[in-house]
Amino acid sequence: MYERFYGLRELPFELTSNPQYLYLAPQHREVLCNLEYGITGRRGMTLLIGEAGTGKTTLVRAALGLLDTEHARYVYLNNPTLTRAEFVEFLAHGFGLSEEARASKTVFLRELERLLLVRLTEGVATALLIDEAQSLPHQLLEETRLLANMETATHKLLSVVLAGQPELADRLNEPSLRQLKQRVALRCDLMPLQLNETAAYMAARLQRAGGKSAEIFTREAVAEIHARSRGIPRTISVICDNALIGGFAADRRPVDRDLVLEVCRDLDLLQSDGGTPRHNGNGHRSAGASPVPPSEAKAPETSSVHHPPPEGRHGMVTEVADADKSSMFASFKRRRRFSFF
Repeated sequence: MYERFYGLRELPFELTSNPQYLYLAPQHREVLCNLEYGITGRRGMTLLIGEAGTGKTTLVRAALGLLDTEHARYVYLNNPTLTRAEFVEFLAHGFGLSEEARASKTVFLRELERLLLVRLTEGVATALLIDEAQSLPHQLLEETRLLANMETATHKLLSVVLAGQPELADRLNEPSLRQLKQRVALRCDLMPLQLNETAAYMAARLQRAGGKSAEIFTREAVAEIHARSRGIPRTISVICDNALIGGFAADRRPVDRDLVLEVCRDLDLLQSDGGTPRHNGNGHRSAGASPVPPSEAKAPETSSVHHPPPEGRHGMVTEVADADKSSMFASFKRRRRFSFF
């Protein structure tokens, strides 16, 4: 819709977990290394904790994309709200076990252990990755613990990765799940982005889509986006996409702070509630610092600078009559943009 207006080849802020748009801040690189090590290093259980929208699924898929399929196999479950029978059926199918194993837990465990021992002798690592793990029923958390217990005297047979929101960490503190928590060999906590990381995240996605970030968002707009999103990448993308639609409809380039505020008002993001919960070094959640007030925040000089639009910009877009564009902008202002809350 707005790609040609901003000189883009494609939409830069889609909400899919596209690894081509993966932005790696230092913390993301560390998490990615831990995930790869947890999957291939036979470490038992790895835990990835992060607020909704911080990029857990993208990182998990990126880690899977790095695997050498000759030396690592995995089963990936992203909707774990299953019954115990459905869980066994899903895993049996994923591991390529027999039809009988899909209907009988006894047969399933016998065949799975045999398969894992064969792969161990062949030097092939096997992993089970469960996304949205905060939604796992209690009995499936216990089943997962028992699967992670499969081992020889010297090696774990199955690596398990649990990726979930902070509620998962809270659940693991329950006395009934203490045995599961004790088996966590690696733990990664994914934090929201800092202001400079937000600017770099936006710039990376815009450049990947063929644009120049300094000509699309002003520095003040970047600071406002960071403050209103609290550094959550998914929220950043939603704000940016709506702001680009609004800028196109209003024939405004670059996107400025006022347009961002209008978008955030429509998305109900203007309230202040003390920031996004964070985790301290001990893995416990604590209230994060409140976002930097937009009036005080500044994005890095190199990330987004206000440049006047280049001459002849209307040659970049499909011809739209002024009356049509005015009507489009009026319609844009009247409608309420979608909200992910």
